[in-house]
Amino acid sequence: MASTNSATEPNSKRRKIDEIAVHRKNLPIFDAKENLIQKVRQLNTAIIIGETGSGKTTQIPQYFYEYGLNRNKLIACTQPRRVAAVTIAQRVAQEKNVELGKLVGYSVRFDDMTSSDTKIKYMTDGMLLREAILDPLLMKYSIVLLDEAHERTIHTDVLFGIVKTAQQKRLNQNLLQLKIVVMSATMDVDHFSNYFSNAPVLYIEGRQFPVQVMYAKQTQSDYLFAALVTVFKIHKQAPPAHDILVFLTGQEEIESTVKCIKEVAKNLPADLPQLIAQPLYAALPSAQQLQVFKTTPKNARKVIVSTNIAETSVTIPGIKFVIDSGVLKAKTFNPKSSLDMLKVQKISQAQAWQRTGRAGRESDGTCYRLYTESEYEALTKNTIPEIQRCNLVSVVLQLLAMGVKDLMKFDFMDKPDSEYFEKAIEQLLLLDAVEKDSDLKLTSLGKQMAAFPLDPRFAKVIIKANELGCLEEVLTIVSLLSVESVLQTPSNKREQALATRQKFMSAEGDHITLLNVYRAYKSAKGAQGWCVDNFVNGRNMKTALDMRKQLREICATQRMKFKSCGQDTSLIRKCMTYGFFMNSAELHTDKLYKTIVMKKPVTIHPSSALFQCKPGCVIYNELVKTSKCYMRDICQVDPDWLFEIAPAYFKRKVASKSRLV
Repeated sequence: MASTNSATEPNSKRRKIDEIAVHRKNLPIFDAKENLIQKVRQLNTAIIIGETGSGKTTQIPQYFYEYGLNRNKLIACTQPRRVAAVTIAQRVAQEKNVELGKLVGYSVRFDDMTSSDTKIKYMTDGMLLREAILDPLLMKYSIVLLDEAHERTIHTDVLFGIVKTAQQKRLNQNLLQLKIVVMSATMDVDHFSNYFSNAPVLYIEGRQFPVQVMYAKQTQSDYLFAALVTVFKIHKQAPPAHDILVFLTGQEEIESTVKCIKEVAKNLPADLPQLIAQPLYAALPSAQQLQVFKTTPKNARKVIVSTNIAETSVTIPGIKFVIDSGVLKAKTFNPKSSLDMLKVQKISQAQAWQRTGRAGRESDGTCYRLYTESEYEALTKNTIPEIQRCNLVSVVLQLLAMGVKDLMKFDFMDKPDSEYFEKAIEQLLLLDAVEKDSDLKLTSLGKQMAAFPLDPRFAKVIIKANELGCLEEVLTIVSLLSVESVLQTPSNKREQALATRQKFMSAEGDHITLLNVYRAYKSAKGAQGWCVDNFVNGRNMKTALDMRKQLREICATQRMKFKSCGQDTSLIRKCMTYGFFMNSAELHTDKLYKTIVMKKPVTIHPSSALFQCKPGCVIYNELVKTSKCYMRDICQVDPDWLFEIAPAYFKRKVASKSRLV
């Protein structure tokens, strides 16, 4: 028996390798390989438009390695999203028949799967930016592929300028040439070509099958309900294995929709296919994300409920139907009011077509748009680049850490308005991260803050925690705030979840509540049963623990002292105030708050531990705008701390301090 099994295993492995080889040869890009290599070999910079399904993301880095274009250096392939970097690296390692982390690896925030043997490295654009702080010329790399460039995330846009500058400096210093390859399925090619010194554009055909677009007859007041109705309408009419992809806005919305689909599916007629509902969003652990790529079982149908990460970053096999809600959740910053808000907003026409194309990857498909044709026509044609609508405080800190002295002269593809820079500099000055002489430069504190892959405010909180002796607790809280919510509130068990959560609730606010959840989780040794009973998302908790471990390592390199404050949680709240004093609000009338500086009306989010309370003064981590402007992740603070921590800020900006003094 043993000899039979041992003979079967190599045969099975051989068949798998052969199947992969056939798959690679059948990709549209394979026929263009020789011409592509020849062109790129001659160019410093190239722009590749590879239609959806062409194989550009998985194959081009392999071709460059196989033909020796990397000159024994690393090939970086950047992705805007963590899930894409991880899943694509896994696929390419499989195609190369190597262990992940050896020849092929990935690097994302708080997860590095590379080694000294790695030559093809998939990574988020944020990670390559962090490497550029220590090595502005990116000397480890001979080729940088900027994939999904059309998404124009804030990190991607900064990276454009960094790699372009590194390429020119290496050329001027007669160092090894740095090749830049910009890739996308769709983009404003003239705009990109002009920015990259009139770089030539290479086109690769792909596989895009016809997709029928169906519009709503009238405006939908509830897109979640409309999405559910459409899912079950398709399920009753379409053959098995014709899978559905639904685009929604965020984890909470997605999880509740998946739960609802599963509940309704229990009562469907027995002659209908089995319905398998699965979530997909950036914070989902990799093992869970991979579930959506598995082949649909016989006589079953998958329904993938996803954020916009499924627009371009990943390809899910079997999708025949797309349901497009027409919205996404995005951050917008108003430099005049200094308000940074996370809100649901409409997509652009370009995004609508990206979503539509997901239904035509393998065969003809259908896209149901949950908005009218006239509503589609009213959408903006292209998405406004993130760098022109977001708070630039992290970007400015990173650029200064890289030695960029004149921020306004940095080579942005689309330069943000000067008021965004001014507001970011003002915030960094208030955080004591920069100082102004003749030039703007980082303080020693600013250099410390730049070492953390975090919002500068969280970095300041961690550094202050080291001084005040509560670093252990603050690392825990910052880690929990940096992942999607660890607290679950299923729509069908809402009252039970809220009642169960009472034992963790702290009158001091959400930060201490999260600390209580973490301590209870550790006491229960992370048992799955405990998580279920207490409505705690075990997956997100594990992600937070991984993040905490990495942050602790960074603190260790900075020789910080890992002290605990025990039960004196006022120290923790004071540390949070050092980072977030600009996000402060005071009680104005019954349950209505106003931000202390801009006097904007805000309310406590219903999910907060302080929802039923009326603390006189609070700080918050973010504002979320839906029907009202809600404060989330709130902490009760002593008004005296605000003046102690930032006296100039409040004396300059607060017209009437009577409620604070």
